[in-house]
Amino acid sequence: MTRFARWTALAVSAALLAAGCSGGSSDDERDGTAFGWGRCEASDGAPAPGADWQCGTLEVPLDWAKPDGETIELALIRAKATGDDRLGSLLFNFGGPGGSGVSMMPAYAPNVSKLRERYDLVSWDPRGVAASEGVRCREDEEIQAAESVDTTPDTPAEERAYFRDAADFGQGCQEAAGKLLAHVSTTDTARDLDRIRRTLGDDRLNYFGISYGTELGGVYAHLFPEKVGRMNLDAVVDPTADTMGHAKNQARGFQRALENYLRSTGRDPEQGTREIAQLLDRIDAEPLPTSSAGRELTQTLALTGIVLPLYTKEGWPALTGALQAAEKGDGSALLALADGYNERDASGRYSTTTHSQRVISCSDAKQRPTAAQTKKLLPEFERISPVFGPFLGWDTAGWCHDWPVPGRHDTPEVSAPGAAPILVIGNTGDPATPYEGARRMADELGEDVGVVLTWKGEGHGAYGSGSDCVDSTVNAYLLDGTVPKDGKVCS
Repeated sequence: MTRFARWTALAVSAALLAAGCSGGSSDDERDGTAFGWGRCEASDGAPAPGADWQCGTLEVPLDWAKPDGETIELALIRAKATGDDRLGSLLFNFGGPGGSGVSMMPAYAPNVSKLRERYDLVSWDPRGVAASEGVRCREDEEIQAAESVDTTPDTPAEERAYFRDAADFGQGCQEAAGKLLAHVSTTDTARDLDRIRRTLGDDRLNYFGISYGTELGGVYAHLFPEKVGRMNLDAVVDPTADTMGHAKNQARGFQRALENYLRSTGRDPEQGTREIAQLLDRIDAEPLPTSSAGRELTQTLALTGIVLPLYTKEGWPALTGALQAAEKGDGSALLALADGYNERDASGRYSTTTHSQRVISCSDAKQRPTAAQTKKLLPEFERISPVFGPFLGWDTAGWCHDWPVPGRHDTPEVSAPGAAPILVIGNTGDPATPYEGARRMADELGEDVGVVLTWKGEGHGAYGSGSDCVDSTVNAYLLDGTVPKDGKVCS
């Protein structure tokens, strides 16, 4: 997965709640695993999520090849079903990789109140994330200092600095994570997911995966096809794409979203794209001043600020204002948007989401393009998107450069013959996981398994985004087991 694959729309639209776990009551013993739910506590200055929510920690093997060896702890959160006709647990993964389910689940719960009538809502911090042995590769001061590194290097000196910074980040992850760094792959997490299912006492996994969570769901279905219950995959990652393929997909997806945004403002998409690319070039040559003390708007921060509001149509007006301010020489608004994506608070503290994203995606990705390979393909990336292409092209070489552990695969295996039907939702305007990935996921899952639902909408994800057609179809599937016809379209 490339850098812009995170599901950040939720992080922007709702305050993230950080919940710790305390020892509690009602211990259960299932599959030989002791587990208990208890009261959720506040952490990092954020309030606890409320009395409806319970938290707990579950031990799982560090190395699934050694199930009786060293263990790590996973943090879980749950809200019980509100109705009497309970179906079991519905587990959520909100994407990333690296998103904290413990933080996001309470914020997302109002969107799925209908599902909560019959399901316990459950999520967790995957291994290497937040409260589940979360990895912090750099301190806040180092992260801010790295903002000056040019991520689309134009000179040999900038290129050396870019790759030196990438190697330094990987070394920091190795020092922070130790043995865990080699055991944070999606396959490891899929096995954790099955342990969670068994611990909760569910015969089959009922699952709601968003963005990267769709890849995790596909990998789970491949490993445990007979344990698939009702599985909903929304904002689907293309499982046939390798590192280069993901970067090209995202360049196309964000360019498509940018053009849709420009049309909505009455601007010609080609001319608007050219003007934004020229603005980024000017910022690359001379960063813009901002109202944030001691910080300038670099080209990378400007691009990140453009990316964030494309995740949801509701963010488009903010993008208009930020671009207008930047054209006048003020980078403050784009910097604020970039800080939102990077989860930097007003005190200058960054979350560890980006760190976890990198350690998980580099644990997965076997393909590690070299600088020479990337340079050869940069013209193609720029043709796909003059705005996003150069960054995403360079990112393929820098993201896992000199990474301390090898990757697991070129593309994930998601074939799941014999699994129950899996609902796969594609949004035609999705910037981060372009629509085409939904059909490819369904094809890879296999005949009579993957069922595609198309929404002709904008933003990252479909459920809860304003389409009654999408929401009612998903609800009927998850609550009643009603599988829609493959290829159903919601406009």
